[in-house]
Amino acid sequence: MHSGYLDNLIQSALREDIGHGDLTTSLIVRGDEQAVGLACAKGDFVLAGLDIFIKVFQKLDPDLQSIVKKNDGESVTRGDVLCEIRGRAASLLTAERVALNFLQHLCGIATLTHQFVTAVKGTKAQITDTRKTVPTLRALEKYAVRMGGGRNHRFGLFDGILIKDNHIMIAGSVKKAIWSVRRGTPQPELPTEVEVTNLTQLEEAIAENAEIILLDNMTVDMVTEAVKITAGRATLEASGGMTLENIRAYAETNVDLISIGSLTHSAPASDISFEMTLVR
Repeated sequence: MHSGYLDNLIQSALREDIGHGDLTTSLIVRGDEQAVGLACAKGDFVLAGLDIFIKVFQKLDPDLQSIVKKNDGESVTRGDVLCEIRGRAASLLTAERVALNFLQHLCGIATLTHQFVTAVKGTKAQITDTRKTVPTLRALEKYAVRMGGGRNHRFGLFDGILIKDNHIMIAGSVKKAIWSVRRGTPQPELPTEVEVTNLTQLEEAIAENAEIILLDNMTVDMVTEAVKITAGRATLEASGGMTLENIRAYAETNVDLISIGSLTHSAPASDISFEMTLVR
């Protein structure tokens, strides 16, 4: 992950929270008191974002020292110490919330992704994310998906071709939309993916040799039929309405990919505390 991106993101987050100063800390911490803070798991989850957690503290105060106890991608349990931050008590207090906000959010994404990946284990289906991310946090959120065992879909509009329903509406048909892409793409090596909502559109996309076909909001029965019709002539991606309760049924249709927006837009934050003690 580009260091400049992280630096700017952290600076913006700290500026938002601190404003013209940490009023409470400045009134209570009078000297140069030293403390140690422990980031502790208060539940079971998959760790992601420990590096940015530490960077928040060090961006505020470069003299703070850190000791990593766990690594991103690891499953942790309640009571585990994730890392230790040591130095000026005032700095620890001021940076605590911003650091935890990043860490709890990213751990939540990694954990939910891991749950979906576990649910489809033994099938060929791969769990992938979408572009339904918090603006400016996409690189971090997609990183968290990888830590949970998932796969990243295209990063943005610039690195993949995905013909969606509104593109088809403007073009006039699936066939015309694919033709337009094939005539004009500056990167012909990129595979063409097209979204379809019914089996008629699916057959049209197959006839035009679409490399990837996204089956949008189809039932399990429709996806099963789509897999039979396609017969391996294209990569099939199911998307829309996926939950932990129904994901296994979709995976067992023999679909290749299952993309899930909730991995990033609805993952509950993991419960993590930051427990401080003064160093005498």
